[in-house]
Amino acid sequence: MIKEQLNLAVIIDADNSQPSIIEGLMEEIAQYGVASIKRIYGDWTDTRLKGWKTHLLSHGIQPMQQFGYTVGKNSTDSAMIIDAMDLLYAGKLDGFCIVSSDSDFTRLAQRIRESGLRVYGFGEKKTPKSFLAACDKFIYTENLRKEQAHQQKLKQPSKSGTAKNEPAKTDITKDEALKELLKNVVEDTADHSGWSYLVHVTQTLANRHPDFDPRNYGYAKMMDMINALDMFEIKENDPFSHDKAVFIRCKRKRHYKEKP
Repeated sequence: MIKEQLNLAVIIDADNSQPSIIEGLMEEIAQYGVASIKRIYGDWTDTRLKGWKTHLLSHGIQPMQQFGYTVGKNSTDSAMIIDAMDLLYAGKLDGFCIVSSDSDFTRLAQRIRESGLRVYGFGEKKTPKSFLAACDKFIYTENLRKEQAHQQKLKQPSKSGTAKNEPAKTDITKDEALKELLKNVVEDTADHSGWSYLVHVTQTLANRHPDFDPRNYGYAKMMDMINALDMFEIKENDPFSHDKAVFIRCKRKRHYKEKP
């Protein structure tokens, strides 16, 4: 069954984002819905933004001109917020993708969510926690650049003719904080037999920690991380079904009786 696509507006702060993310950004957004509105804001007379210009036409992104009227003041943020509120009041959207590492968009994200729309944030790891918490989900753009670079490497065969340069993974088996977080979420979403629907685990993690992402630890998918930890049992309701459901539960200690 194909799930209904969200109608999304993408607003990009050119002053606070890098052109190198654009390919990964648009691919990531496509996982959440259809980007029916794509706008990028900045002072396009400024030579510092020239790196963006080659990407705008190929991705159908509309540049929005905003002159910097006062030195030291970011007028781009104000323009983005005003446009976002106009789009919100038009009532034709299901959510927004805000691309910036600036905390000035915290209240905007909160206001959009108060209206029942979803907010996906995209920014660097330096993004203030206030903005992270205001989003339904926050994706670090460093992950988008790594993924994009990895895809490009996969297209280039090694001397042996095979793909190489897999992304580096963190040894998560020693990350006690991560293990405790996952254990608690699995237990909190489990049924009476201890099994938890993996989709519910992933959603609960996003609700509690909007910036949680397996890619932060070097894993492309949640299931890859679960397998690497080796602390959960896994079952599928129908491994041959197109719409298979995956369940996990914490491994239970087995107690063996001593032979007399």
